[in-house]
Amino acid sequence: MNTKRNTMSVKKIRQMIGGEAGLDWVADQLTSVAQMYQLYESAQHEISTKLENLDAEFEVNYNHNPIHHIDGRMKDPQSLMGKIQKKGLDRSVNSIKKNIFDIAGLRVITNYIDDIYTVEKLLSQQDDVEVIKRKDYIKNPKESGYRSLHLVVKVPVFKAHDVETVPVEIQIRTIGMDMWASLEHELRYKTDVDRAEEFASNLVDNANALFEIEQNFQDIHHQL
Repeated sequence: MNTKRNTMSVKKIRQMIGGEAGLDWVADQLTSVAQMYQLYESAQHEISTKLENLDAEFEVNYNHNPIHHIDGRMKDPQSLMGKIQKKGLDRSVNSIKKNIFDIAGLRVITNYIDDIYTVEKLLSQQDDVEVIKRKDYIKNPKESGYRSLHLVVKVPVFKAHDVETVPVEIQIRTIGMDMWASLEHELRYKTDVDRAEEFASNLVDNANALFEIEQNFQDIHHQL
């Protein structure tokens, strides 16, 4: 369940961005950008460790693991640059920290629907974790059929000489919801528009069917 760390070095950031525009953007602040990525990756690791510890404690107390697995991802510099341009933001590191909240991300996959809210409750009750954004696409699914609980939390990261509070985006969903989201993402970004539209209504039907099946599985689990 451990999240693999992949620290962004100055060299790696330069390689990933590429192109004159990208190099111009970081020419005078490559080190600052690398430090920012290291900071956000540390925050991601802090939340991941908390979740793993909470899951282990829950197993001891209730003989059940709410978390099936955790995936971590860092927004790559090219995607970050695109988001900055789309929002019309200043390219400075300070502006990025104030306006972009999904540089570090975790996808938490649970075994059952109820586990989603158990994980949220356990994490949000931590004294040093602050929930700053919440969107429940399970109780209010998107028109596409997408279901997931989205949180943005802030956690303190202890550096050599000070402490900085850093946001991490967390998506919590079941195995079935994650399987559906992966297929929907593939259709949306790896096929042409016509093909995506062709399967759109079918995806909604399958999302609803999967949700009903997972509710049934959850009911059986509760009765055991």
